[in-house]
Amino acid sequence: MNSNRRETINTYIQENGTIKLKDLENIFPSLSSMTLRRDLEFLEKNGNIIRIRGGAKSLNSFPRSKEDIYSQRAMENISAKVKIATKALEYIGNRRSIYLDSGTTMMCFARELPDEDLSILTSGPSIGLEILKNNRPSVTILGGKISRNTLSASGSNSLGFLKEVNIDIAFMAASGFSLEHGFTSGDYYECELKKAVIKKAGKVIMLMDVSKINKNMLFTFATLKDIDVLICDEELDEAIIKSAAKYGVKIV
Repeated sequence: MNSNRRETINTYIQENGTIKLKDLENIFPSLSSMTLRRDLEFLEKNGNIIRIRGGAKSLNSFPRSKEDIYSQRAMENISAKVKIATKALEYIGNRRSIYLDSGTTMMCFARELPDEDLSILTSGPSIGLEILKNNRPSVTILGGKISRNTLSASGSNSLGFLKEVNIDIAFMAASGFSLEHGFTSGDYYECELKKAVIKKAGKVIMLMDVSKINKNMLFTFATLKDIDVLICDEELDEAIIKSAAKYGVKIV
């Protein structure tokens, strides 16, 4: 069974700190390298390990004091982010111009994208590189100053480039949300970029896990009336549902 094998692999990594793919191949000689890679991908998505070149490491093997902010956030609410990303896939269509926002939820979404003829624009360099693991999508990266918190580019260069492109669908993320303050971000330049993308896009889909609700960051970039679809991992409060219905926002 896959679950038993993956549990065995995870236990080994947690006890030994690391494992090489060639060692896994010796432990499971009847399995292909591709199958074992999928096992490692599964464990990483569930927040058990981090894949490295030629193998994987336990999260505990990374000193907490040296972890960057993005890596810490990437390990939070993994199952919720994967659930949201899976739901969002139904809004992807062939040969569309798509914008992918930055952040860890978007990274999960990027990993789930099908290998189809998509024209993708993103402010996240790491997200662009993830998408390029597929053969068919084309990827354009916005230029600008990189944030350590979200690994995204923003600033005047990004805004300038955005004026020259078309966006059919924008998949957006937020650091916080409340009915009073709307969707919020902690970085002014990222906030301005998000505003510009939303204004440009034909359809706006917000991907947000419920841990962001009633959490307000410094800058507001949108409210419910600015989006078309809100995708969450759990059922929302009645007040939010009523407000979304008022503005014609579909909740998934």
